[in-house]
Amino acid sequence: MADKQLLHLVLGGELESLDGKDFRDLDDVDIVGLYPNYAAAEKAWRAKAQQTVDNAHMRYFIVHLHRLMDPDTDTVSR
Repeated sequence: MADKQLLHLVLGGELESLDGKDFRDLDDVDIVGLYPNYAAAEKAWRAKAQQTVDNAHMRYFIVHLHRLMDPDTDTVSR
């Protein structure tokens, strides 16, 4: 049996301020992709974060879509 698919979304962009989470321009948000587990999403997140290390306002995030799709589960995906 294959591992349960736990979808994760990686996205990022330039933030309005260093201490916030509001994107400066939603049209410029970088949708990196969907991943079947946390490990794959983290690998993609690290790669994008490394590429943008020189821009302090640029941030990438991992969104646990499986938690939004099925909020009653307490599955931890690492």
